[in-house]
Amino acid sequence: MTTIVHLLRHGEVHNPDKILYGRLPGYRLSDRGQAQAETVAKTLADHRLTHVVASPLQRARETAAPIGAAHGLDIDTDDGLIEAGNLFEGMRVAVGDGALREPRHWPKLRNPFRPSWGEPYVEIAHRMLGAVYRARSRADGGEALCVSHQLPIWTLRSFLEGRTLWHDPRSRQCSLASLTSLVFDGEELLRVVYSEPAGTTDPRATGA
Repeated sequence: MTTIVHLLRHGEVHNPDKILYGRLPGYRLSDRGQAQAETVAKTLADHRLTHVVASPLQRARETAAPIGAAHGLDIDTDDGLIEAGNLFEGMRVAVGDGALREPRHWPKLRNPFRPSWGEPYVEIAHRMLGAVYRARSRADGGEALCVSHQLPIWTLRSFLEGRTLWHDPRSRQCSLASLTSLVFDGEELLRVVYSEPAGTTDPRATGA
């Protein structure tokens, strides 16, 4: 029996100060982000979604809302889908700007493989995998949608495809409002399918 779990990255966020907002509350979708969510809802209109679940953060729940509404589904939340923890949360972290220019922050960068500045990659992969299997179980024989964030989605995909979890953030294939779809036969993962219904965006966008 085929079951599909779609991992949807949330849409663009209103972030005029261009900080890495991480798990901070109150970060909503921008007007463009709302339009991206509506585009995904139209893309999935003919799919047999039976379960929609989101990270507890506002931007994820707002992205899920039009999709749930289109299918007459309530939006559940799962903490396993939340953004990665990060010691630079609330700071500007663009190259040559903000926190990375201050020597007091450099010790946080001592181990990029774990990474030392935030939640370990392997822990992100494991909690995301748990959320995916919970959604797969709820949608058995149908399709589930999980709304999450760029780093957690990319980390899980790397884990499933057997790549090293540490990486250059510029290499992430996970645009805003993109879908990383996991196709299962029973509990066995058959393939991963990536698509960009709202178009391609720069993976380096601050805090996205």
